[in-house]
Amino acid sequence: MNRIFLFLIAGAFLVLTLLIAALAANGIYQLGRLNNQIETVLKQYSLKLDTVSTLQVDSYTRGDRLLRMAIEEDPFVRDELFIEFNRAGFLVGSGRRKLLELGLTIEERKLFDEQSQLIERIIPMQERVIDYLHRDQIVDARNVLIAEGIAMQSRLVEMLGVLHEDMRATHTQALNKAAENYQRGRFLTYLLGISATIFGLALAAFTMNRLVRNARDIDQQIKDLESSRSALEAEATHDAMTGLANRKLFYDRLKQAMLNAKRYNRKVGVLFVDLDNFKTVNDLYGHHVGDALLEEVAKRLQDSVRESDTIARAGGDEFLILLGNLNRPEDCDAAIDKIEDALEMKANLHDVELMISASIGRAIYPDDGVTEDALIRAADASMYRVKTGQPRTH
Repeated sequence: MNRIFLFLIAGAFLVLTLLIAALAANGIYQLGRLNNQIETVLKQYSLKLDTVSTLQVDSYTRGDRLLRMAIEEDPFVRDELFIEFNRAGFLVGSGRRKLLELGLTIEERKLFDEQSQLIERIIPMQERVIDYLHRDQIVDARNVLIAEGIAMQSRLVEMLGVLHEDMRATHTQALNKAAENYQRGRFLTYLLGISATIFGLALAAFTMNRLVRNARDIDQQIKDLESSRSALEAEATHDAMTGLANRKLFYDRLKQAMLNAKRYNRKVGVLFVDLDNFKTVNDLYGHHVGDALLEEVAKRLQDSVRESDTIARAGGDEFLILLGNLNRPEDCDAAIDKIEDALEMKANLHDVELMISASIGRAIYPDDGVTEDALIRAADASMYRVKTGQPRTH
């Protein structure tokens, strides 16, 4: 009887051991599978989304350089734009090949093929424009761009945006599939845990706690990735100290404002603001007061212009202001008066009372220039005339 009992106990422990081993194996397998799926999804998601985002930028750059070539009168600048146009085309081709290597879903491949068909129409159009430009038939080149090029390029950028959203949806579906596998693994874990002893149940509870912690860690990692991406985007387009736009974002908005002004026969104003005696403030009171002064000036500038206008920190104590959709140059002068009134009020910074003043130059599109650099140079020259006591304009 005792021998039979011992055999039964031994058999029970053997079954218990097998159940515990099955529970552990299943838990480890499901955890590994879940982690692998999520890591794969995140990696593919990041690579494919980054590639499509780069494609959007390069496609826009290629179309933009072609448009600027048709507008640009200087042959040397046109040659530089032609080099950038070709480089953007190379990057677009490389990006599309990379997408194919990463693998596409059926829906993504359909969108990709539609883009290919559109690109096959865009390339001959671009070659015609380039041919016209090489023969100095500028009007013919512009007519082709107006009739075909701008619409097709916009359509390509739009299709890339659709592909971007489709890939994001695919990423969501993949995560849902991982969640389904997680639920299936939890069910098996509970089933085996109930069949095991208290020790098996404790092991199952421990495994489930690990799963929950892993899921929370993964959610936090995703949030951290999104936060990092947003921070990098803001850092790439804004000044860290003042929160104003940087030169890159200012140039982009100025380019768009000039295109709109040209289309609707309006004017664009560019103001170049240089603080007076800023170095003296830094030397006398320290950089912490100088930094506070820059932040105060940035706030007053924002309060002095329209929400649709753009203020950028050009570097040091210099600021750029974009005044779009103007009817006449005098509108720019009125804005300057308002800014000067706002800056002239005293400021108390770190218990130091300061009088703020600035020299402000202006340039008007298209009167003073038809390119971004030309307008900024004209505004800079105007500012130096003001600083030396000369009239703001010639």
